[in-house]
Amino acid sequence: MTDQDQLFPGKHFISTVLDALETKTRMSGGLARVYLMRAAMAGVLIGIMYVTNYTVLAAFAGVGDGSLVDVGKIVGALIFGFALVFIYYSKSELLTSNMMIVAIGAYYRRTTIWRSARILLLCYGGNILGGLVVALIVLGSSLGGGAVGEQMQHSVDVKLSYVAGGASGWSDLFLRAVLCNFMINLAMLLVYNGLIKDDFTKSLVMIMSVFIFAFVGFEHSVANTVLFTIVGLKDGIDVGLALGNVGIVLLGNFVGGGLLIGYYYAYANDDRKYLRRQSLRGPQLTSPGDPEQPES
Repeated sequence: MTDQDQLFPGKHFISTVLDALETKTRMSGGLARVYLMRAAMAGVLIGIMYVTNYTVLAAFAGVGDGSLVDVGKIVGALIFGFALVFIYYSKSELLTSNMMIVAIGAYYRRTTIWRSARILLLCYGGNILGGLVVALIVLGSSLGGGAVGEQMQHSVDVKLSYVAGGASGWSDLFLRAVLCNFMINLAMLLVYNGLIKDDFTKSLVMIMSVFIFAFVGFEHSVANTVLFTIVGLKDGIDVGLALGNVGIVLLGNFVGGGLLIGYYYAYANDDRKYLRRQSLRGPQLTSPGDPEQPES
């Protein structure tokens, strides 16, 4: 490993992200429909895994006197963790990881505000469409009925209560959103940095990052949007509070993934100033007493 590699160990990560940005920029332009479809698949996967999570919660809550609720939360969060694995390996497009990618691209001036906005808006639109598909399936079936529907409604009530709670609730929601996308994009950092070679470890990293946000109660903008759509179509929802929740969480997710991971690692691995200083210094003279120093 060279001295430069030791000083800037994330160069491979940055290079991989910038390559991914180039692909997303081209797809969101000339292949917008295909890009939208890939984003919709991410929404479908999140919707399916979210329904599975609440089905697991309902199953454990219904055992005996309900003393296994906490076990159900652990199992459900672990299962939901596979959502990011499915999204990554199916080459689907998720808004929250793209926040990190466009932030790094902006730092290195490899994209513009317009191109970044196009990537994020198309991606979020596709995620919403995918979630809507799952919501319609749940509406037309018994998947969201009974105890499963009660678990979903309880989760929605908690998420909306942050917005209804005023400034303290907004700040709580915002900080939960920051930590959520910090964990999601920390996983993508580990996946993209080239140090993890095998798919099993990559999958484990992604599962654990999602498990943490799902079990602890961090807030994810796409997951919330999908959940609100499912419950809203089935039982109705306070649209104003739901939009407020999503708006705050979107901002928090961008700070957590776009700034605290993306922009932070872009700056920490920017070797351009270092290389300029090295070139200005020129070749270093050997010090007196160095074996290579010719004696007089």
